[in-house]
Amino acid sequence: MNENIIARHWLALIAPKAAPALATSTLLILARIWNANGAEHSLGNAVLMTALSLAAGAAGVFASIGWAGDKTIAGTAFATSGALAFTGIAGYADGLSLSLLLWALATVVAYGLAARYWRTDRRATVAHERHLGERREEQAHLERVEALRAGAQIEVARSGAAYAEQLATALLTRAALPGFDPRALADAGLPQLAAAETDKEH
Repeated sequence: MNENIIARHWLALIAPKAAPALATSTLLILARIWNANGAEHSLGNAVLMTALSLAAGAAGVFASIGWAGDKTIAGTAFATSGALAFTGIAGYADGLSLSLLLWALATVVAYGLAARYWRTDRRATVAHERHLGERREEQAHLERVEALRAGAQIEVARSGAAYAEQLATALLTRAALPGFDPRALADAGLPQLAAAETDKEH
């Protein structure tokens, strides 16, 4: 029942909580770099990002209704669609206010979606730990029962050996007494000595 205790680093604990903010912040930074390099008010770039975002959204719809994928693929496609739309708008806009507003909105939505998965994962972890605890308790109970049973068998064997030793001692002591008559004992229904031992006495 010895288990390895692994202490996780604080960065490993905080990284999942910071991942949505890091993702949206990275998209905002890339979009503003793209804006400064010619994407501002570029109709071609806006049309490209719109088409990519719509295509990713359509893929998410198809995956969610079961045509070509599952929930994981659908979630990934919708997240990609939102990221492309956010990047396109932040790259096309000429000021920071709209980009920051979209960044805040995207961060809130990302944390809302992540919180749902974190709750599901936490429930699964708690259920798994509870199941392991029940298995450990059951195994410990079985081990205690087996230990008690083995102890009882050992005590029975010890008591049987002690009884046999005491009986042998009593028979030898009885045979050594003066005036010992095995026939009288046999007539009374008491245990007799072996024939060899009675021969030795006579």
